[in-house]
Amino acid sequence: MLEYMYITGDPAVAEIAEDAGVDEIFVDLEKRGKEQRQHGLNTVKSDHTVENAAAIRAVLKKARLLVRVNPLWEGSAREIDAVIAAGADVVMLPYFKTEDEVRTFLSLCRGRAEARLLVETTEAVACLDRILRLPGVGSIHVGLNDLHLEMKKKFMFELLCDGTVEQIREKCRGSGVSWGFGGVASLGQGMLPAEHILAEHYRLGSSRVILSRSFCDVENHSDLDEVRRIFTDGVAKMRGYEEFLSRQGAAFFEENRQKTAQIVKTIAEGMQ
Repeated sequence: MLEYMYITGDPAVAEIAEDAGVDEIFVDLEKRGKEQRQHGLNTVKSDHTVENAAAIRAVLKKARLLVRVNPLWEGSAREIDAVIAAGADVVMLPYFKTEDEVRTFLSLCRGRAEARLLVETTEAVACLDRILRLPGVGSIHVGLNDLHLEMKKKFMFELLCDGTVEQIREKCRGSGVSWGFGGVASLGQGMLPAEHILAEHYRLGSSRVILSRSFCDVENHSDLDEVRRIFTDGVAKMRGYEEFLSRQGAAFFEENRQKTAQIVKTIAEGMQ
């Protein structure tokens, strides 16, 4: 089964997500440079704090706490120390470009939490073979949003069909480092329906995926009972679909790959 991640700074929502079977609660501290990279796009730009991470740590019983810090800057040592002191099980480094940046990040984590790398630059993809050989890299996640912008693509899931994600998969498979990519809406939802994305995760051997804002947009659902219903029903349906996927053979996944490529092509051609 895939590990599901969900981004929130709200302990009440975190408890609901955990109860529904979400594996990692994702607190997002990244702000530096993000507005410039994603200016004008309808992407999530959080206002989470270290205090949010500590409050969520206090309510979690089994889900892991993942905290995304900022790209390396002069305050990284303090920031990483603070999130680990707040109880982070996983610390994620975004938007890195060089092996030296990863070395510095690993030295700042010092094995106190899992070090996860968010691969979302072309430079990171180019040097990933060397990075994956560094001791201390716990896992990676492929950030389709920033990476597709860097590669001048119109739709983030073009990277799923042009060989980019498969190239990264091969690098990870050779190193033994677990990996995941992108996000997913609830079943039947999303520009590229979630069923196709989940099948691609299974075909490629991915380990984890983010439950996207469109899975449950808490800004539009202030009623916690409704949020609980969305999570409970949504995660259960996705787990049921995963059980279906686990019984499918190569022909099913090849047919899904082809359908996915056609849908992605149609969406990209319709974008300005």
